Amino acid sequence: MRSDSGEQPSFLRRSRPERDAGGFDRFDGTIQFYQRVNALLQPHFTVVDFGAGRGLNHLEDQNAYRRGLIWLRGKVKEVIGVDVDDAILDNPSLDRTVLITNSEIPLEDASVDLILTDFTFEHLPDPVGVARSFERILKPGGWICARTPNRHGYIALGNRIIPDSLKMKVLRGAQPMRKDEDVFPAFYRMNTLAALKRIFPSERFKHCSYCWDSSPSYFFNKSWVFHMFRLLHSITPERFKTMLFVFIQKRG
Repeated sequence: MRSDSGEQPSFLRRSRPERDAGGFDRFDGTIQFYQRVNALLQPHFTVVDFGAGRGLNHLEDQNAYRRGLIWLRGKVKEVIGVDVDDAILDNPSLDRTVLITNSEIPLEDASVDLILTDFTFEHLPDPVGVARSFERILKPGGWICARTPNRHGYIALGNRIIPDSLKMKVLRGAQPMRKDEDVFPAFYRMNTLAALKRIFPSERFKHCSYCWDSSPSYFFNKSWVFHMFRLLHSITPERFKTMLFVFIQKRG
């Protein structure tokens, strides 16, 4: 579940008065990311939503403006969902679906204009294989757009150091709306700017990615935890921000 979706505690509205002007705050990561994705779209595009899943965020986000940014179907020629899970078959935001069993995506060479992948890079055990498949299906000039935790940020660090036996308990406290079936193993093998440049070499790809701190999402519905993380965000160097917003263009 994308962290900016859903009902918000009252102290968030008090601490971010701009929420009353549109229903979102200035650090809304979903809006920050999808505004840039939408800026790249053109009506003739074929888009791959890699790791599309059930599409819950298209249905459950209570903010109409944010839902409109996330929903790409109808804005482009075709949205193709790709996933290993047959839950994708129930995703209403896709024009068609493709089930995969490994890193290979069974689409034609140079047939895709933009690959969108939201919170999946951290779960990939074979990033080199996925990158190879992305490069093959992308047209020259095509884009890879990904949102994923930064390996150097506290979210990824906490996920790596918390024992497996405690992870679900901590996650239920931090994000009680998140379902067990939406939790997957994390590897963080392509989750730094340096790793992305190794996996997508600069001679073949143009890198426009950056690190970003969205509004805190793992705060256990506690005001003091939320404000502690806000303070941490204000003093954290860019290299240690919590999120990577990945925008990579295949060179022509």
